[in-house]
Amino acid sequence: MDSIRFGCWVFLFCLLLSTTGYSRNLTSRPAVVNIGALFTFESSIGRVAKIAIQEAVKDVNANSSILRGTKLNVDMRNSNCSGFIGMVEAMRFMETDVVAIIGPQSSVVAHIISHVANQLQVPLLSFAATDPSLNSLQFPFFVQTTPSDLHQMAAVSDVVDYYGWKQVTAIYIDDDYGRNGISALGDKLAERRCRISYKVGIPPDSGVNRTDILDILIKVALMESRVIILHVNPDVGFEVFSVANRLQMMGNGWAWITTSWLSSVLDSASPLPSETMDSIQGVLFLRQHTPDSDRKRGFYSRWRKLTSGSLGLNSYGLYAYDSVWLIAHAIDAFFNQGGIISFSNDSRLRSVKDGGLHLEAMSIFDDGKLLLNNILQSDLVGLTGRIKFDKDRSLILPAYDVNNVFGTGFKRIGYWSNYSGLTVVPPEILYTNPPNRSSTNQQLYKVIWPGDTLITPRGWAFANNGKQLRIGVPIRVSFREFVSQARETDTFKGFCIDVFTTAITLLPYPVQYQFIPFGDGENNPSYTELVNKITTGFFDAVVGDIAIVTNRTKILDFTQPYVASGLVVVAPFRESNSIAWTFLRPFSARLWIVTGCFFFVVGLVVWILEHRINDEFRGPPKRQIITVIWFSLSTLFFAHRENTMSTLARFVLLIWLFVVLIINSNYTASLTSILTVHQLSSPIKGIESLKESDEPVGYQVGSFAGYYLSEEVGISKSRLVALGSPEEYAKSLQLGPGKGGVAAIVDERPYVELFLAGQCTFRIVGREFTRSGWGFVSTCFLIHLFFSHA
Repeated sequence: MDSIRFGCWVFLFCLLLSTTGYSRNLTSRPAVVNIGALFTFESSIGRVAKIAIQEAVKDVNANSSILRGTKLNVDMRNSNCSGFIGMVEAMRFMETDVVAIIGPQSSVVAHIISHVANQLQVPLLSFAATDPSLNSLQFPFFVQTTPSDLHQMAAVSDVVDYYGWKQVTAIYIDDDYGRNGISALGDKLAERRCRISYKVGIPPDSGVNRTDILDILIKVALMESRVIILHVNPDVGFEVFSVANRLQMMGNGWAWITTSWLSSVLDSASPLPSETMDSIQGVLFLRQHTPDSDRKRGFYSRWRKLTSGSLGLNSYGLYAYDSVWLIAHAIDAFFNQGGIISFSNDSRLRSVKDGGLHLEAMSIFDDGKLLLNNILQSDLVGLTGRIKFDKDRSLILPAYDVNNVFGTGFKRIGYWSNYSGLTVVPPEILYTNPPNRSSTNQQLYKVIWPGDTLITPRGWAFANNGKQLRIGVPIRVSFREFVSQARETDTFKGFCIDVFTTAITLLPYPVQYQFIPFGDGENNPSYTELVNKITTGFFDAVVGDIAIVTNRTKILDFTQPYVASGLVVVAPFRESNSIAWTFLRPFSARLWIVTGCFFFVVGLVVWILEHRINDEFRGPPKRQIITVIWFSLSTLFFAHRENTMSTLARFVLLIWLFVVLIINSNYTASLTSILTVHQLSSPIKGIESLKESDEPVGYQVGSFAGYYLSEEVGISKSRLVALGSPEEYAKSLQLGPGKGGVAAIVDERPYVELFLAGQCTFRIVGREFTRSGWGFVSTCFLIHLFFSHA
């Protein structure tokens, strides 16, 4: 009995210690779990998110299948879109033992407080901060519960590519959200061989005024591009549209695409004032796609009753609602795994006592990593569809609606998803089919563009800023008839230059350009290096004898070929000498033997069929042999005198005479050709015989022929000899491989034909073994600008 009493006293003592200790451990299933919510209450997103989060918490607490007896409590704080206030409110959360925070709404605030969350191991789940850089390993406790701008910019890029535009102008808010979003846009456009030709940032502070925006848009109007990507916040965005409308930048020829900021306003505050709607007519905008479902329709009906129709529900509200359920499921799994909500003080903060900030009050969530893992491993279906994260911690299967503003509202013209690209079929239907991103499968409905037109803007206009295009021209030291620089001047001449200048004069608008020489003037320049200068931005285009080859077309675009070209083999030849036995040359030795045998066989067959009934084929053996030989040979000249009496013999003779006629005709034609035409011969018969030999082969300095022979044909580089002029061609061919020359030269046909025009001892052997041409090279946009009307 005493031992039982002693045990009870020990148990009570331990219980007392556990409740008065320094750690704030709770039971594994506490009555209440605290979470925080941080966003801007008075924004178009925040007004919707506030109600959505409250309703989600009610639904979670009313559902007995989740958290099982534990209530979810949310503490909402207003960040006012301020990084400083957001940081202060986040630090206040850390004093109240919250296990997770929904938000922040702003990417700027997210960058600041993510560092605090990392240290205190409290997960942040943002339904509206879409900055793609927030998804990096730098912020392990930050989770985007809405698609990142990385996907949104891929959607914008696909829209740009779909309409055939090759360069755009980007206007963005100059903060983390704007800069990183436009950086992602640049990368995605580059994947589609498009680019941002001009970008300009708008100051993020409230001090920006209408005059500043006016100055920015005037600069934009001077650029070539007429496709504007607007990535800002709603207040600045509507001001930009108002000023653009005043500058007549919302009319024919212009195309405007906005990111999802416009959808948040149109969904929640529609209808907008008529003046505002007039300023955004024809604009394309994106909105996060959420699949249709009974649960979603039910929530929309419930929303209308809650707000009495005064506030619409946007997609950010749906993501905020689902974020609460995501946390609830993760906390439930956390408890099922034996997780305990406990906090401990950070020893590093105890030493920070000056200033009265009381930083030591902030505590670390001990099992924060476990809760974070449960969030990232969640797989559930919410109002926004399936909620699951991939290995990069992004939502799987991101999708957007593509919408077009017209009249007093807007219409959906299609969808975008990273699974199937642009379609008019909801993405969730296509998920059951194999992915198809081919250009023929990309589709959108008709758009009413600015200016109330169905005609797709061409996306560019001639710039008014007077910029000259830098056009590279090779300085050739050989075959200068095609392109050459006049000595001690900046002018160029030649066949290629004449073609270019003639094409430019056919354009319906003036093009200012400047020829920039490329090369040292001592050797032909490398044409591969020349065209690569376009990719670095040093040249806008290149004009000259530029061969259109596969590896160049992968990175740049060419005009249609203005000269047919291809690689050919040039080799020396010798004239065949006429000899007394020339009459035997029409047929080969084998053919002579076969023909002779046929003559004897036919004579023998006729003799067998005739000698029993025809006296002319009878007599002594010697006479019969002579008769057979004479008869068969005389048929060559149709001079046989012996009559045939057998029907079968006559039939054999008829066929044989027809064969003799063919042999006779071919022999006569071949012999005539031999006796009347100079017969030329060369040991090199074409590229195949050149490949099989081990003799040196020449090619032109700077030409792609050397690369092609070594990489495509398979000729060893040690056999290739670079030659720089027609004189070197002739000298090397005359010397031959035995005296330090070459067996043959491989070059493009235009050069070879010009070379052979002054040479009589060389000729083209074999067939042309590549087919290409010469063209002018540039970016796709400039090719269209130069030659779409030429």
